Formats: sequence, C-alpha cells, structure tokens
Amino acid sequence: MTSPQRVRFGYWTPIFGGWLRNVDDEQTPVSFAHIAKIARAAEEGGFDLTLIPELNLNDIKGVEAPSLDAWAVTAGLAAVTSSLELMTAVRPGFHNPFHTAKQAATIDEISGGRFTLNVVSAWWAEEAKQYDGLFSAHDDRYARTIEWVEVLRGLWSQTPFAYEGEYYRTEGTYTEPKPRVIPRLYAGGESEAGRASITRFADAYLTHGGTLEELSAKVDDMRQRRAAAGATPFEAFGMAAYAIVRDTEEEAQAEIARITDVRGGAAYGSYQDFVSKSKLDTPVDLKEYSVSNRGLRPNLVGTPDQVAERIVAFANVGVSTLLLQFSPHLPELQRFAAEVIPRVRRLEAQRDA
Repeated sequence: MTSPQRVRFGYWTPIFGGWLRNVDDEQTPVSFAHIAKIARAAEEGGFDLTLIPELNLNDIKGVEAPSLDAWAVTAGLAAVTSSLELMTAVRPGFHNPFHTAKQAATIDEISGGRFTLNVVSAWWAEEAKQYDGLFSAHDDRYARTIEWVEVLRGLWSQTPFAYEGEYYRTEGTYTEPKPRVIPRLYAGGESEAGRASITRFADAYLTHGGTLEELSAKVDDMRQRRAAAGATPFEAFGMAAYAIVRDTEEEAQAEIARITDVRGGAAYGSYQDFVSKSKLDTPVDLKEYSVSNRGLRPNLVGTPDQVAERIVAFANVGVSTLLLQFSPHLPELQRFAAEVIPRVRRLEAQRDA
C-alpha cells in the first residue's frame, strides 16, 4: 500500500456567496474584495490551494442570485496572492481549447506558475441552455473532453500544433507564451464513462464528499484502473468536504440541524438536473443537497481534535487533498487554520515517526 502523503489543505473560492441552500445570508459577499481577503487569510493560515468553481448561474442560492466569473476571479487572485495553487474549473462545452490555452498561459504568467485546472464535463442542462453551452449526451461529453485535453496539452507543448479529431481540428496553431510548467489537470467523475476517461487524461482525481469506506473504495478503484492502463500513478486524490468546527460536539451537531432545515424553493431548482444528469454512484437526498458537493458526508464535524483525527483517517486511505467549504467562509476558515491544521500536522508527524 502507498504510504500516506502529507495532507494538502484547499478551499472552494465562494463565487456564489456561500455553500448553503437553506441560509440566505452567509456573511460571504459576492465580491472580489472579500474573495481576496479570504485568499490572503488562507495563505497566512497554511492553506495550500483554492478551487475556483465555474458556473454562470448560481446553483446554491438560485438562478437569480449573483455568481462571479471563475476565470476573471482567478486572474485577480493570481495578482494578489503569492503561494496558493489556483485550481480553476473549466467545462469543455463552454470553452474553446485554443482560447483556453492562451488564457491559461497568461494566468500562469501572472501567478508565477501556480495555475492548475479542474476539468469538468458539466451537468446542468439549464445553464447550458441559457449560456449556449454544448450539452450533448453524458458519455459524449467525456469523449469531447478527451480531445479537448489533447488539444490543450498540445498547444502548451508544441509550436505550431496540428490536430485532426472528431471535435477539434487545426492545421497549425501558434500559442506563445507557453506555461512555465504544463499545468496539472484534476478531474472528477463517478460514472463508468467518467472514470474511464479520467484514467486516460487526468493527473489527479477529485470526488464529492464521501464516507471513509466510500473514499477508500474509490481510491483503490482509480489506482487499479491507472495501473491497468499502464499509466503513471495519479499524483493526488482530492475530496470535497464541508467543515464544522466547534468547541463541543453538541454545538457542532446543532449547527448541522440549523443548516439542513430543508425549506425548498429556488435554491433547489438545480436538484433534478444534478441527480439526473451526473450519473452519481451515491444517492443524494434533499437534506444532503442542502450543503454543496455532498460536503457533510465525510463528517468533518465536531471538535478540533475530532476533525483532525478524521482528516488523518482519510489521508491513511489515500485522500491527499481536501477542498473545504465553510460558512461564514472567512471566520470559519480562520478557525480551521488555527485549530485544526496544526493538530493534523502533529498527528501526521506521530504517524510517520
């Protein structure tokens, strides 16, 4: 079995104003000024990376609520941070790979080589309809993604780059400057088509939140697929999670009760698209959908000691990267940095001694 890696702590950049569908005001303004403040606090607190999600509509608060553009936010963060890895989500059905290669190389230059990508094949049909995105059948989206990645990497590494595929073609394209280092590509998917394509093109595998047993099975499955394909091992396995850290377990459980008090309404408008278009391997009920990305399922809920011990347990089955959500985002991220990260580092040191 592979030795556990040091946990890398990441967080989701809150371009939607928070992560809770039952709480209208999470004290997390949809503004770049606040997002930049969070990023600087994350760097000071020992976080390693941030995922900037990409949705043109707000699936957390409802389609009429604001949602910032992921790529513009990333360029801004590249200029005001110094150490965070900036992982930006990208959907091939919404982005031409030729333009994306140029944008990515530019942000890589601004950030000094800290730019990476989370390649997402998309799930929200209504968003694609409103924003004229390509939204074909589920498995076709993954087939397109494979070509899209081949074009992207080709443009980053060859000059000129020629390609002849089913979806993309060029007789020769010049892309300069090129990234300092070819950016790492993360991807997540639970369907057979998703896992098969990710095995082919991704450097690292991401998943929604899950139990310890679910994550152990996913990590083992993807490791076996990679080995069977004769490819190098995945560089990382990452998991989304929503963290609740309180002085007592009772306080933490009371917070869960507050945020999962399902009332329905506009914020749940994307639910049917999410569960029907994603081909999930784990059912998601409305209560669990109250928190984004199955975030409560890993149970990073409790006292600092309880949460730290839970994180190390996930690391021991191969989860090397956490992508965390908080509410209110800034103060809870700071609490996590002060009270949980040092405990995890001590537990890692004891484990590895």
